[in-house]
Amino acid sequence: MDISNIARKLDLSNNNLVVRKAAEIRRLCDAQFDSSIIGVGEICKAVICLEIAASRLQVIFDRQAAVKLSGMSEKAYTRSFNSLQNVIGFKIKLNIKELAIQFGCVRIIKSVQTILSSYKERFLASLPASRRANADFTRPVFTAAAFYLCAKKQKLKVDKLRLIEVCGTSESEFSCVSTSMTDLCFDCVGVSKEKKDAKDVKGNRELLDVLPGKRRLDDGGYSSDDESSCYKRHKKMEEAKYEDWKSTVVDSIKKNPEKGAKKVIQTSLSFSKNDETKELQVES
Repeated sequence: MDISNIARKLDLSNNNLVVRKAAEIRRLCDAQFDSSIIGVGEICKAVICLEIAASRLQVIFDRQAAVKLSGMSEKAYTRSFNSLQNVIGFKIKLNIKELAIQFGCVRIIKSVQTILSSYKERFLASLPASRRANADFTRPVFTAAAFYLCAKKQKLKVDKLRLIEVCGTSESEFSCVSTSMTDLCFDCVGVSKEKKDAKDVKGNRELLDVLPGKRRLDDGGYSSDDESSCYKRHKKMEEAKYEDWKSTVVDSIKKNPEKGAKKVIQTSLSFSKNDETKELQVES
């Protein structure tokens, strides 16, 4: 499909500069690799080229309409967009100030800059001298990871998926960089997890209070050694009921001995004469 027709559906036909730039990016893609290898069709490739051109020329681009036109899900489109952009070597320039304004976290700008500089120094120090010259910190994923960790440290809400989309990286790469940055700069971005005392946790406390051995004296309950515990009180109540019943039965027997005594009925065995003669014949 002609890229100008796709630009018309995305309301970009009036911007000839974006259309020409997208056509140039598309020719570059065709010359360098086969996009079908990464699962990108011709229509989707044209849409992605238009978005790359619009972003580089700072022209407003309708991402939702592009996803719908590409025939892919939003997640698959973002993955294809990042893959295509990395293959052709187009890097997104991520500005910390613009990122802070976009996500409403202006107060962490200086903190993000401090974290980035500390991470670069410590990461380079951990590498051997032969590899330090090849280290590349210009990728936007480092800025995005520092921004996210700093916002998390200061308890500010940042949409992680949207941040990954803005920096043009994948979730796995973002997670890898975030883990590395947390390990090397834990004093700057680490969030300490305080271990709560079990006595301070009040959730499901009633389940523990059911057991006599788990009761506490300072909570107004009873201990296992206390004679007035629920268990012992219940046992004493049962014993008292049994004694009352026993005394009632004994008193009734004493008052009415005839009713209480069991009548023994004696039965006699009677044998017929025929049976006696049969027995005598058997004995003889």
